[in-house]
Amino acid sequence: MKYIDIHGHPNLSQFDADREEVFGRAAAAGVGMVIIGTDIESSLRAVELARTHDNVWAVVGIHPTEASTTIDFDVLKSIARDPKVVAIGECGLDYVHATPEEITQQKEVFIHHILLANEMGKPLMLHVRNGKEMTGAYQEALAILKAHAQVRFNFHFFAGTPRDAADIVALNGTVSFTGVVTFTTDYDDVIRSVPLTHIMSETDCPFVAPVPYRGTRNEPVYVIEVVKAIARIRTEDEEEVRRQLLENARNFFHP
Repeated sequence: MKYIDIHGHPNLSQFDADREEVFGRAAAAGVGMVIIGTDIESSLRAVELARTHDNVWAVVGIHPTEASTTIDFDVLKSIARDPKVVAIGECGLDYVHATPEEITQQKEVFIHHILLANEMGKPLMLHVRNGKEMTGAYQEALAILKAHAQVRFNFHFFAGTPRDAADIVALNGTVSFTGVVTFTTDYDDVIRSVPLTHIMSETDCPFVAPVPYRGTRNEPVYVIEVVKAIARIRTEDEEEVRRQLLENARNFFHP
């Protein structure tokens, strides 16, 4: 394994027609993957796929936009016990379209995930997003983590400020970036400012395919383009960046 996509969704229906081909392309290129659950059904599917493929692992949890649904945490806990499950999530705070009441629910569900991660001794895969008018999600998530978390955490698809990133790193958290970094400079300052030891690579497939695949369905093998972009932005040797990002993932998921 030379690369790893630490956050993708090949368990979704967009891959039903050619899922095994997608896994095959990743394996041929030396790309491992971590499949993310967003509810009970997709979490179960993530574990099933992880069990039947090499260099594939699962993360199980409830997406914050699903926080208002009925959640059976006993079921989630039973799924999380599987040895192929390497983290809890994706969980966190999503303020994009949330009402104040929904944010309260999100925070309660977020804390439940943190407590489960503590109990299982597995890190947290976080989804945190600011809204256009309702900001502060990153700092509020960090406050909740400070109060409750006893495990490491990663802010996936990081879109916060350099200050948010510095505060995450100060708590020994990590941030990960997607193919967006191949077609915008919005994240360049953060990518340069964060220590390389606290960065990981992801696709968030099937969304946000990187250049030169922009506009098509994303897939795990395209994480190679993300790694190349991170090295280019940091003006560092691509092979050194590749090795460090892989090591970061190993340290995060299998300390």
